[in-house]
Amino acid sequence: MEEKKLANVLENVDPFTVEIIKDSLIAIGDEMFVALQRTSKSTIIYEVLDYACGLTDNQGRLITQGNGVTGFLGTLDFSVKDTINKFAARGLLNPGDVIITNDPYGGGGTHLSDVCLVMPIFYDGEIVAYSANKAHWTEVGGKDPGSWTTDSTEIYQEGLQFPCIKIFDGGKPIQSLVDLIAANVRMPDMTLGDLWAGVAALRVGERRFVELCDKYGKDLVLASIEQLLDNGERLVRLELAKLPKGVYEAEDYIDDDGLGNGPFRVCVKVTITDDEFICDFRGTHPQVPGPVNCSYTGLVAGARCIFKAITNPAIPANEGTFRPLKIITEPRTIFTAERPAAVSTYWETMLYVTDLIWKALAPAIPERLTAGHFLSVCADVLANIHPDTGELALLVEPTAGGWGAGKYKDGENGMVCIGDGETYIIPVEVAETRYGFLVDRYALNTAGGGAGENRGGAGVIREYRILAEEAYLTATFGRHKYLPWGMNGGKPGTRNEVRVISAHGEPERVFGKCARLRLRRNDVVRLITGCGGGYGNPYRRPVEKVREDVRNGYITLTQAWEDYGVRLNPETLAVEELAPQRQDN
Repeated sequence: MEEKKLANVLENVDPFTVEIIKDSLIAIGDEMFVALQRTSKSTIIYEVLDYACGLTDNQGRLITQGNGVTGFLGTLDFSVKDTINKFAARGLLNPGDVIITNDPYGGGGTHLSDVCLVMPIFYDGEIVAYSANKAHWTEVGGKDPGSWTTDSTEIYQEGLQFPCIKIFDGGKPIQSLVDLIAANVRMPDMTLGDLWAGVAALRVGERRFVELCDKYGKDLVLASIEQLLDNGERLVRLELAKLPKGVYEAEDYIDDDGLGNGPFRVCVKVTITDDEFICDFRGTHPQVPGPVNCSYTGLVAGARCIFKAITNPAIPANEGTFRPLKIITEPRTIFTAERPAAVSTYWETMLYVTDLIWKALAPAIPERLTAGHFLSVCADVLANIHPDTGELALLVEPTAGGWGAGKYKDGENGMVCIGDGETYIIPVEVAETRYGFLVDRYALNTAGGGAGENRGGAGVIREYRILAEEAYLTATFGRHKYLPWGMNGGKPGTRNEVRVISAHGEPERVFGKCARLRLRRNDVVRLITGCGGGYGNPYRRPVEKVREDVRNGYITLTQAWEDYGVRLNPETLAVEELAPQRQDN
């Protein structure tokens, strides 16, 4: 709305009404989120919550977003803006239209499995907003079951591409495109089920927005949106003012690209001023042959994640909350890959965007940021013919791990990585029933990494026993070579890894990435996620806490002595000796 008209609309309206409208907009995003979860057919959506829903205004500015995956934070606005440029700007959108896009290099794409749906919301014959969602579809075709892999070399191998096209025209599905999708995916019922669920969520957003306009009037709703965005900016700038001004730098290394190339140096320079939070990623490694490349959308989403965490995560996400964030980068880097670069496991790189900013600023604001965590989504695909049903079963899931210790606390045990945010792990009962494996073990990883005055959190160990005649494993466990970083004298955490224990006399295999590894009946896949980094000198950890860690199984007697300088009696856990180093701390 024009600024003068905006002021006139709000002049005679009480602030309580505006607040109710703003809260109603946020509630719409939440209701869309629940609608998608309850109607989806993929466990990675309805159990894991690997998706996001929200609204933008008619310019594509994010109004509200309900998130499962933190890594989707703010990607919806890219998809809507692409829709506006391709269709709305030329007058080609009608009520009931739905646009589908998963283009990784534009339009809010990340990798092809993350499919975005966009619907224009009309009122009085004009577009007043857009409803949008982005969800991980278990199958979008491509050369590998589950549609992501660790050894693709170009986007064409990774599945169907939807280049911002209509899939509904005037409220009716375009059947030829629906048939095309069904013919090119391994599990069409599941894939189309996710499509219909996404459309249902869009319609919930459309219906609720129209009801809001009916109740309060279109002009007041649009004026309230402007206030919502401006208020988000004001609140974030108040938090930005509390951060220490200066320039902060960090670098790290990505293990490899899945094809044997690497490691790859990545870096950031963060500049905090009175008005801006500037992240400069120049100097990062060029895009690579394997599928760990991340596109510009992923770069922005990764930066938005940590910016939100550093300022105030309680402020609802909208375009205004990201106005102070500025990103500087170069083309064709591993963070800004261009077509036709493979991007199948982009998250292994996108998460480094978040982690680099985190690592650069943690020493300056230790009360807000912890030591490094296990970082990777630690995702796996297990494909087999279900031994009970005789049908293809595709387990696609993330894995939880250990978070870093902070200035005032130990790290959290068994939580999903920052990029996965509000998501969950597939329950054991669902994994066994739906996918035909036996879960031998699901336990904390007590490798004892991340020693410190405050101890890093424990990762997890999850074991699958193969019950079918054969199965195929694809996995990507980043931070297999470069460990979660410690802070202020704390030790690094432990690595993520996959172990395959053969039931047929073959040597045990240990790796961070694999593609389509053939398994046979009774082979065991052991998924191990790392422990987070420690905070502070381990010799300053109170003796009683060390004893409790041993009693609770977080560390062994050997680790208590070697890492913390506390020798305990194996039977009574009484202190038998303290290392000389403890006397100096």
